Amino acid sequence: MRAACFQESGKPLEVRDVADPEPGPGEVLLSVKGCGICGSDLHVTELGDAVPAGAVMGHEFAGEIVAVGKDAQGPDGPWRVGDRVCTMPGISCGTCVRCVSGDVMGCANLRMTGFGDIGGGYAEYALGGERVTFRLPDNVTSADGATVEPLAVGLHAVEKVGLRMGEDVLIVGAGPVGLACAIWAKLLGAREVVVSDFAAHRRELAVTYGATAVIDPASEELGPAFERIAGRAPSLAFECVGRPDVVSEISLVMDRGGRIMSAGMCMSPDNFMPLVFGTKELSMHFASYYTHQNYQLTVDMLAAERIDPLPMVTDRIELDALPAVLCPLPAVLCPLPRLLPEEDKWNPEMILNVIGRPRKPDPKTDNDDTGPAHIHSRSMCNRPQSKRPPSPCARASSRSSSPSSTRWSCAR
Repeated sequence: MRAACFQESGKPLEVRDVADPEPGPGEVLLSVKGCGICGSDLHVTELGDAVPAGAVMGHEFAGEIVAVGKDAQGPDGPWRVGDRVCTMPGISCGTCVRCVSGDVMGCANLRMTGFGDIGGGYAEYALGGERVTFRLPDNVTSADGATVEPLAVGLHAVEKVGLRMGEDVLIVGAGPVGLACAIWAKLLGAREVVVSDFAAHRRELAVTYGATAVIDPASEELGPAFERIAGRAPSLAFECVGRPDVVSEISLVMDRGGRIMSAGMCMSPDNFMPLVFGTKELSMHFASYYTHQNYQLTVDMLAAERIDPLPMVTDRIELDALPAVLCPLPAVLCPLPRLLPEEDKWNPEMILNVIGRPRKPDPKTDNDDTGPAHIHSRSMCNRPQSKRPPSPCARASSRSSSPSSTRWSCAR
């Protein structure tokens, strides 16, 4: 199969032929139709040997099952070739206390997907575990199922920090994680959901996703602006930037007894003043990934059409274009002062379009005679776009008769 492989920090991914993965017992093989490019994919490659050379990255993916390992069971019977699914990015033991409770990503024997243990979704095929694979509803395409993962991240953060009914919430940063937190905060009972971001198009998109108000920190101070909107200082704030000094700045505007959820996953040493936290009796909270229950609820909310993930999608590209798209991003994502200035023009999400190829059925692993469809894959990534956000309702597409030149794009 063709896959975009990590070489080393500072070098672009390389698209090349690699061996097809084979599903073992309790595993399924997906033809990847969509895979999200997460900011953590970009940052983790800067952490020395965190990702081995040759690794196939990508942990936000969905697609169609093309091969089923021995005894691989779904929630309502055996998984079958042709099932449209999304999967959590890892294969766990399935029997430990954490797995049984739903904290799958906390399993001590977890094999992570997209960071070296198991090949990820920047490829034509990827593996999923039977217990962490979820059937997609009919109203969600196989490609757009990739949006389940970032939405589940936001749900887990909101759940973990213990959002209270009627609480006023501050969200700093309107990237994918910030938008997901805004969605769930509003759905789960927040009174005011105030989102701060320097980029105008992100603020507009935040309103689409449930923000009751937005703040441009370039034109007014964060604390007074929030109090003008909510009538009081925030009791709950989400840091969704992932850069040093953001938590420290948020602490200065918090109400006494407030809680700060660090959802941005800063991967550099950070500084804050314990005196501020102590005199205000603030508490810090952290969240990592999601639970099985978070994933299932996200799928259920998409099925019920309570959430429309498509406004986050800004473009769709092919696998061969992925290295060029990712190449300039690390330079843009270098440490930036004061909660990301206006110079940051990178938009939340983009869909990548990968051309799949037919896979011959294998009688040893395929439990169905139905062959896989030759369908185009897509995934998401950060990239520049116009300031005007995509419409939540409209999507324009232009398709040529040649599969290899197919493109999708969202209306802007």
